[in-house]
Amino acid sequence: MSIIADRMSRIKPSPTIAVTNKARDLKAAGRDVIGLGAGEPDFDTPDFIKDAAKLAMDKGQTKYTAVDGTPELKDAIIAKFKRDNGLTYARDEIIVGTGGKQVLFNALLASLNPGDEVIIPAPYWVSYPDMTVLAEGVPVFVECPESDGFKLRPEALEAAITPRTKWLILNSPSNPTGAAYARAEIKALTDVLVHYPHVWVMSDDIYEKIIYDGFEFTTPAQVEPALLNRTLTVNGVSKAYAMTGWRIGYAGGPKALIKAMTNLQSQSTSNPCSIAQAAAAAALNGDQSFLTARNESFRARRDMVVEMLNAAPGLRCPKPEGAFYVYPSCAGLIGKTTPDGKLLTSDEDVVTYFLESVGVACVQGAAFGLSPYFRISYATSTEALREACTRIQKACAAVSGASQAMRSSGS
Repeated sequence: MSIIADRMSRIKPSPTIAVTNKARDLKAAGRDVIGLGAGEPDFDTPDFIKDAAKLAMDKGQTKYTAVDGTPELKDAIIAKFKRDNGLTYARDEIIVGTGGKQVLFNALLASLNPGDEVIIPAPYWVSYPDMTVLAEGVPVFVECPESDGFKLRPEALEAAITPRTKWLILNSPSNPTGAAYARAEIKALTDVLVHYPHVWVMSDDIYEKIIYDGFEFTTPAQVEPALLNRTLTVNGVSKAYAMTGWRIGYAGGPKALIKAMTNLQSQSTSNPCSIAQAAAAAALNGDQSFLTARNESFRARRDMVVEMLNAAPGLRCPKPEGAFYVYPSCAGLIGKTTPDGKLLTSDEDVVTYFLESVGVACVQGAAFGLSPYFRISYATSTEALREACTRIQKACAAVSGASQAMRSSGS
């Protein structure tokens, strides 16, 4: 009899983490590899946030806190939701977890009964389906093609809803595509949802602050207040504040759901790190002006990457509205042959070819539920990105019969 539980056969390791680890191992072995798999800003955590953590340590704030977060951090989160999103929450409607991933996982585990369905627009963040399966739910994938901007359309949403639907997960701006929903697009979706009171909304807003070209961010409960009592609005400090390692995520939602999530957390991790909570409160309460310069840097990188990938034979790269990812199509490479005679039959073959031939690590679109694409994170230095894209261009040009026509149809 195996010691491993049967449920573990239904999930797989995170593909994005696997690519990052593989690139790290190759570098350690002496290979020249540029890793573009990790969704992690290359910027450092701002000094005023680190100073708040140091002060918290000096003041002895190193003990257990309330399971669901300190009052100080909860108040900062409440103020943020009100200031940025026009949403009003009380302290017992807020939970803090060890990263946004834990908050999402807790919500699904606390709410799903066996057979409950979760609508997941594809392409999707790699963890949504596995979290759903672990919670004994059923992922219902709705393909959102490039022709629709990689976004869920209201008619597709309505067609996916059944009596067993419990949640819709909406991620804007999106990982992996960077696509972001405009207010009118969210309103079209909420107009559907108001007619289905058994369907809840899980809005993953972790990339809220990373948007470009004057895009106005909105979140479902803000656009349609009638959904407030069945919406969990999830966010965190990892991406905007370059605090991935601090592991602080949070959510606002109905009191009963927050209480259930807190009970679950009390039997797993208990409270998030007390020092990281002090730092997160400083991040949310502090001067936000540094975000402007960082977003401008991300935007410049985005524009360079999009331009260079669209110049590569066989690739087509749309220009995203937010986050720090691009999701180029590699359809023009499928069916072609590499210089060493290997036939490229999938996007996984393509990213393997990029890694082995030119030392660029990215993630295949199959991991996100929509092929033939791949994801590149441009949350790294401009110099590394330029070199990586040059290498990709070289690899694409070396493929026998790569479509030149794809070059002119992008963005």
